[in-house]
Amino acid sequence: MADRRLLLIGSVAALAMLAAGGIFLATRGDDRIAGCGASAIAGGMDGFGTDFTLTRQDGQRVTAEQVFAKPSLLYFGYTFCPDVCPLDSARNAEAAAILAEQGREVQTVFVTIDPRRDTPEVLADFTGLFPGGMIALTGSEEEIAAVNKGWRNYYKAQDSGDQEYYLMDHMTNTYLVLPGNRTVDFFGRDAPPEAMAERVACILDASV
Repeated sequence: MADRRLLLIGSVAALAMLAAGGIFLATRGDDRIAGCGASAIAGGMDGFGTDFTLTRQDGQRVTAEQVFAKPSLLYFGYTFCPDVCPLDSARNAEAAAILAEQGREVQTVFVTIDPRRDTPEVLADFTGLFPGGMIALTGSEEEIAAVNKGWRNYYKAQDSGDQEYYLMDHMTNTYLVLPGNRTVDFFGRDAPPEAMAERVACILDASV
């Protein structure tokens, strides 16, 4: 119980650091994007993201340049997640659908934090539950750790007592990544799809 309390404290601290860093970074961001009423970090997230080569749900190895060839809503989660990850993924897919109705092509990208269980086949089954052609990515433990570090995403397996049916502690931000692997905004899990779509549309228009 004490260990879990320490993990929760660590998660809160990580979120606080993210927000504090965002206030600093926002002063360096693109004023056009900052005017979209986005989060404190919007337009100033130059320190977020990293290059990578990971395995897509079809088994193909792909680079960050290939994945982020179009605006993307990027989420880190895992398929065994009982509620948060499916709900967030459905919300992201709905936001992308709203944008599609407006003529704006935005894709959803799911990067697993649980490569031990999330094989390409498992990810293919998971993404098949959502509309819009979601891209899902996995890799080695080292590859996944490096990608999560690039987006400052906290995660930890609670597998000390069960190596098969364990849960994962993790952050639940969704990042807006523009072509060229440029992260410009993030959304908390309380953001409704309509608000997400409105903000993304504003940012895309301002980025032209």
